[in-house]
Amino acid sequence: MQALHSLSSQMKQYLIITGNYWAFTLTDGALRMLVVLYFHQLGYSPLNIALLFVFYEVFGVVTNLIGGWLGARIGLNKTMNIGLALQIIALAMLLVPTNLLSVFYVMAAQALSGIAKDLNKMSAKSAIKLLVPSGESAKLYRWVALLTGSKNTLKGMGFFLGGVLLTCFGFTGAIAIMTASLIAVWLLSLYMLQADLGKAKSKPKFNAIFSKSRAINLLSASRLFLFAARDVWFVIALPVYLAAEFGWSHSWVGGFVAAWIVLYGVMQTLAPKLTSKSSGQAPTSKDAAVWGALLALVPLAIALALQSTYSVMWVVTIGLLMFAIIFAINSALHSYLIVEMADKDGVSLDVGFYYMANAVGRLLGTVLSGWVFQSYGLDACLYVSTIFIVFAVFFAALIKPTINRAV
Repeated sequence: MQALHSLSSQMKQYLIITGNYWAFTLTDGALRMLVVLYFHQLGYSPLNIALLFVFYEVFGVVTNLIGGWLGARIGLNKTMNIGLALQIIALAMLLVPTNLLSVFYVMAAQALSGIAKDLNKMSAKSAIKLLVPSGESAKLYRWVALLTGSKNTLKGMGFFLGGVLLTCFGFTGAIAIMTASLIAVWLLSLYMLQADLGKAKSKPKFNAIFSKSRAINLLSASRLFLFAARDVWFVIALPVYLAAEFGWSHSWVGGFVAAWIVLYGVMQTLAPKLTSKSSGQAPTSKDAAVWGALLALVPLAIALALQSTYSVMWVVTIGLLMFAIIFAINSALHSYLIVEMADKDGVSLDVGFYYMANAVGRLLGTVLSGWVFQSYGLDACLYVSTIFIVFAVFFAALIKPTINRAV
């Protein structure tokens, strides 16, 4: 406790924000796996399962735009706590008897969860810009990488938790446990999170939600295709493929996907060390383009290997391992670049616009994951992923690398 009291106020706020983000992410990952596995168990097709998440992603697009503007007007502490409250309501909606869980009803609950998730993420990422003194790019990169990496590690654990809770307690019991846990986190956040964090000096007009920066627009386009490339084969296609092709149980599927995301999160936290330069300069958009080009080779290699005589199990396992490592570095670079490029006054406006593009990419990838997999199989999902990564590289390469601060 003495160590906590001796921390600076900035570090305390960073820990509170990170803790909120962790708790939210754990329930969000578990909820996603619960819905995918439960409705697959009921006999829903991959496309129908994908449609359950359409509102989640659609409302994420809108939330990032409006949420960034809202955060600049009322403060990031309020938008983060609103996000936690909405997630509690979304979970509580799923506590009704399972026979009432129609597709439309679950889509509505997922819509609310999508709003909650992007309010929470936008608030957490924007707040870091305000807690790190200007010019300290090294610390900013490390803090962004740590927040993003630890979040994804927790999301992976959430996927595993979702599979285990579904096996042990059933759908309703699992939702009840997560709801009660998140209520406790929300009450603590209301008490401890600093007031008016991230509130702009002058209240921005609503038309300020659209970025006027060419560099941020290009980075946002790159992010859109980067995450569409991941989700087009990872969100729906892979869990259903593992359950159908290998006959794995809910816990095995959840555990496998969880292990992948945990590795992905760990690699994100290590990204500042892996991308460090001998010159001591911070990474630029050029680095994002180079690492993106390397990533494009991975889904292409997996798709080609699946058509060979190699063991499918080994192809998928090794391919996922390589994708996790390289994708994590790409994601960490992108996350750092947007926080670095964003205007400090009203930072949530730029960050919100960027994560709006991220949500569009997830929406595109999620829908295509169900449709392409159902129509053409996992191989086709991987080819689409490769094409999307090429687009991500193209847009990143167009950004003028003006960031040149020593780390």
